[in-house]
Amino acid sequence: MSSAPVLSVRELVCGYAGVPVTAGVSFAVRPGEAVVLRGVNGAGKSTVLRTAVAQQAPVSGNRWLKGGPVVENSLVYRRAVSCLFDEDAFLPGVSVGHHLELVLRGHGVANAPEVAARAVEEFGLQDRVEASPFALSSGQRRRALLAAALIRPFELLVLDEPEQRLDALMRSRLADRLVVAREAGAGLLIATHDASLAAAVGTTVLTMDSDGALPSVVADVPWEGQ
Repeated sequence: MSSAPVLSVRELVCGYAGVPVTAGVSFAVRPGEAVVLRGVNGAGKSTVLRTAVAQQAPVSGNRWLKGGPVVENSLVYRRAVSCLFDEDAFLPGVSVGHHLELVLRGHGVANAPEVAARAVEEFGLQDRVEASPFALSSGQRRRALLAAALIRPFELLVLDEPEQRLDALMRSRLADRLVVAREAGAGLLIATHDASLAAAVGTTVLTMDSDGALPSVVADVPWEGQ
């Protein structure tokens, strides 16, 4: 397994319209590692995740995906990065099962119907497979979105509070699935309030202070030439 980071950030200051809401943060996510961000509401966990993977512009600092720039619409990004934030991003007019199939086909996964069917069962959506995602309950929509994020190929999985709206059983299944992904060589970057999820999945757990500060865990990485 390569030790080169799939994602690395250095002194990344995150904010809005040029106004910082975090101090400079530095960390790296390598294949087979799971970096988990924890902290109180408003500490900036989601902002750090979004900025690290180019969902929003940084105030300052640097970020690299597989040694190159993080460009959201690039081929490298689309192939490598699977993200789930707090938006319901579904295709209109498509059932839950068909949505999952299209995600798989779009990423070149063989036997897409069979893989989608297994995901439907794993995430407890058997009774809603023909339903529109917009007809699902909040918890069911969350499970469908998690299924879509997890069944496609990825080298980096980014999840913002994935435990939201999940019951205890589904949280346990999610933790198991994330450990499997990590042990298969994916890098994981997760923000969570769930201490048990962080303990089960994380190889590095970073706590954000109220000013958005993070301890540096990659101070010895040779950043020159990235």
